[in-house]
Amino acid sequence: MTPGDLAALTGGHLDLVRAPFTLPSSRLLVFRAENGDGVRVHTAEYEKQLDECRVLDALVIRDAAGTALPITRVLPHEVEFGGGAATLVFDGIGALSLGAPEPGWSAEWTTPDGRAHLRALDPALRFAVSADRAVTVAASDAHADAAARSARIWQDWFAKCPLVREDLQAMTAFCWWVLGANIVSLPALQGARPVVPSKIGYVGLWQWDAYFIAIGLSHGDPELAREQLDLAFRFPTPAGQLPDVVHEEGVLASSDDLPAADRDRLRRAGSAIADPNAPVPLTKPPLSAWALRRVLEAAPATAEIRDWARRQLATIRRSQDWWFACSDLDGDGMPEYAHPYSSGLDDSPIFDGPLPTTAPDLGAYLVLQDLELARFADEDEDLDAGIHRDRAARTLGKLLDLWDADRGVFLARAAGEPVASDAITGLMPLLTGALPEPVVDALVAAMDDPQRYGTPWGLPTVAASDPDFSATRMWRGPVWINTNTLVAEGLENSGHPDRARELRERTVALVIHGGGPHEYFNPLTGQKAPTATTAFGWSAALFVDLAVRLSR
Repeated sequence: MTPGDLAALTGGHLDLVRAPFTLPSSRLLVFRAENGDGVRVHTAEYEKQLDECRVLDALVIRDAAGTALPITRVLPHEVEFGGGAATLVFDGIGALSLGAPEPGWSAEWTTPDGRAHLRALDPALRFAVSADRAVTVAASDAHADAAARSARIWQDWFAKCPLVREDLQAMTAFCWWVLGANIVSLPALQGARPVVPSKIGYVGLWQWDAYFIAIGLSHGDPELAREQLDLAFRFPTPAGQLPDVVHEEGVLASSDDLPAADRDRLRRAGSAIADPNAPVPLTKPPLSAWALRRVLEAAPATAEIRDWARRQLATIRRSQDWWFACSDLDGDGMPEYAHPYSSGLDDSPIFDGPLPTTAPDLGAYLVLQDLELARFADEDEDLDAGIHRDRAARTLGKLLDLWDADRGVFLARAAGEPVASDAITGLMPLLTGALPEPVVDALVAAMDDPQRYGTPWGLPTVAASDPDFSATRMWRGPVWINTNTLVAEGLENSGHPDRARELRERTVALVIHGGGPHEYFNPLTGQKAPTATTAFGWSAALFVDLAVRLSR
């Protein structure tokens, strides 16, 4: 299958509603205009919504009779109007070119200040957008060259797309497009190329997202995959903590970096253990060694890559130590989440009580991380694997203290008190591969139980019978591709490879059924939840990873 074939497969998903027209490294996004005629243009900016970033409204092409030409096809490199009689393409990462070969045709648009504009297409117009969203419009005779350059960029990107099982190829191509489309330029970081979760509201490199995105990228562009991890690991605090977010204005590593409303909310949720008046570190779950292992498995281990990995491992070990030294707030040997943001599951009901939260997923990740670090140490005679295995064993013991045998669930604790919520965090201990057999059996049974996790398009992030369950509310019931992926890995680690493959097959079927790699899905219908972001980075990356695995 050629890059052109893959681009054509992707075009079927580019509706300019759920998937915008954009270009790798560009901050411009083109959507269908609200009234259906023409397009609108926005910029992609950190912590800003689309309505705050409007550039052009209702850009329409009119023929010589004044009739608006409809959008008739969208491909990765161009938007066609009137059956291809006119096209919109990128002219570099900061400009758009609109061209029509027919004399007497024109372009009409409005700007956010409400002013209307009309210009002749003779034969093309170039719309250059500055960093402050100012637009400069000029006549152009380079439309064909711009179109060719844009087509080459996408052709080169699709040349790296993994080839997978036939029934998974079309969605894999679209997911590969999502990863390319979500590349942004961060000039403040010396030309770094983060693949962000989405250019719609998520323009930054979140640590957890970077891990999942790197795993998907590793199957076609291992160099770009390593770059994601390099960025995630580049800015540890002096104590070793990795920041929650890396963005062009700096990093987000503390509650002091949050907006005032978020800081107030944290203080209201404080407890006697977590000082509500002190800055709270913000990070993401410790899956860095697992992600590094997965990325390294996808590329030949050259001496240069081994040296790079050794440098990253030094950062990961310090980060792992930070959890035990600085986030064990009650001193019992089991680190806690001091803020919901550090869990990645911000709105989970396990955080409805006071902070800090002792969570089974964090315990599982810490065990997995130390076991991975021990494996890396086994490969390097200068490192001590025993330190990590001993700590993993101690953490596993603390994790098993969270098991409620009567209910058959791992329960979180809020400031030391049990939390009743039956959340997907309680399935993550499978990742350790070291649970007692009766516990594993109980968790597998929970996945088959329609009252808990056996929903039509499961696994829901809160059990279906739990009072906190909502099929559409973020982290309170919808299915997420990353949690499915982690539970599948846990099933495999815990001696259930057939069940792991079954869950992976169900997950790729969900994405195809739901129409794309959305942020999260309704577990009852399999469709995008109303508030979920579309063309979401880690969903796309993990679909690619699952498709490659299932095609072997």
